Amino acid sequence: MTAPHIVWLRRDLRMADHPALYAAAQAGPVIPVYVLDDDRAGDHAYGGASKVWLHHSLDGLGKSYGARNSRIVLRRGDAPQVLAALADETGATCIHAMRHYEPWWKEAEDELRDALAGLGGEERRLCLYDGNYLLPPGSVTTGSGDPYKIYTPFAKSMLEVMPPRDPLPVPETLSSPDSWPDSDELADWSLLPTKPDWAGGIREFWDFGEQAAHDRLDWWADVVGEYDEGRNLPSEDTTSRLSPHLHWGEISPAQVWHRLKDNRSDGWKTFAKEVIWRDYAQNVIDQFPDYPRESYRDYDERTLWRNPNAGHLIAQDFACWQKGMTGYPVVDAGMRQLWQTGWMHNRVRMICASFLVKHLLIDWRFGEQWYWDCLVDADYGNNGVNWQWISGTGVDSNMFVRIMAPLTQSEKFDAAGYIREYVPELAGLGDDEIHDPPEDRRGDYPAKVIGHREARERALEAYRSAKG
Repeated sequence: MTAPHIVWLRRDLRMADHPALYAAAQAGPVIPVYVLDDDRAGDHAYGGASKVWLHHSLDGLGKSYGARNSRIVLRRGDAPQVLAALADETGATCIHAMRHYEPWWKEAEDELRDALAGLGGEERRLCLYDGNYLLPPGSVTTGSGDPYKIYTPFAKSMLEVMPPRDPLPVPETLSSPDSWPDSDELADWSLLPTKPDWAGGIREFWDFGEQAAHDRLDWWADVVGEYDEGRNLPSEDTTSRLSPHLHWGEISPAQVWHRLKDNRSDGWKTFAKEVIWRDYAQNVIDQFPDYPRESYRDYDERTLWRNPNAGHLIAQDFACWQKGMTGYPVVDAGMRQLWQTGWMHNRVRMICASFLVKHLLIDWRFGEQWYWDCLVDADYGNNGVNWQWISGTGVDSNMFVRIMAPLTQSEKFDAAGYIREYVPELAGLGDDEIHDPPEDRRGDYPAKVIGHREARERALEAYRSAKG
């Protein structure tokens, strides 16, 4: 009897260009395993929107395995303990897995090695593979051999060594073990909301899974040339919407890069740098594991930020932002799109984040946690790096004194159609009024929580005080 090989699935929910699966399939019978480990990530356990995506992605991947006379074994609990026990139960000599860089997964990988070594008998090992990023974090370094902290030189160095490795095909054959271990039922994990079912907008907005990711990439290959300008126009569908597919590993960045690399447009050049930004974010959290929780720059944060837990008026401001009731139409459209679809347009995502930390002066970590719970593409590296960029607290960040003017941004980037879609109470207003509706034309739409000039002056004063 040939010993089986376990493939530990996490955010790599695909069959093509999956180095861990490919290696396991060549070595012997394959047991794909997904372990739902709710506790390990602490305050970054999967949020509600992420759980919705995870359910549908696992369901689709399970069907793909089923079509090849295989299946995914679902277990719940502490991942290293569950996997070590499965290796002991099945006689598996190797657990293959894609390398992950979130601190809790790096810790789990270390614990799993120790657990496998402690089983005794035949030697068991953990084999880790790269493939969720263009290059492994730390592989592109400065002239002195140190990892980059600043994006621009990092991106320049990355572009010099692109394209990435060629993608791997789906394994030609998948051998099954002599017997399958017991598996949970996906429905029993209750990843989908029921009372109430608030996920209808997410299901309507998205198609899930590996095939949907490639369908989206095929569409994007015809549109990417328009991205340089179109990425800033929320009323038009000129963004790839590949972010959740990349985050969950339904498609690899190498597959995306090779599909688009022969495009010579400015749109592709801009989009390529954003794919590289995803690698950059992993480099940052590899150097600073608590980056999505701790500011990099040294400010007196008690002076700079207003804490929603410290008073009901601050909490009320935060709730207005969360619910899309700030009185700024483009901000409210973005926050409502986020709640309805689990995603927000790139330009508006920045406007909304800037509004929270500079107009409302609310600590960026509250925004990071809200996005984490609401985004289907909530990524530990990207989310933390983006929030520290917009708040001016990061290792590489926008200057705090650069305060985005949401009303100007809305008009400049023609957000009228976007506002009509997500703030329907303003749909009857013309383009000349909808960005900043007059008081007598707002109807039931709320007044501004704070005026732009007042907010700007307050933010600059708080910044001066925090700098000392």
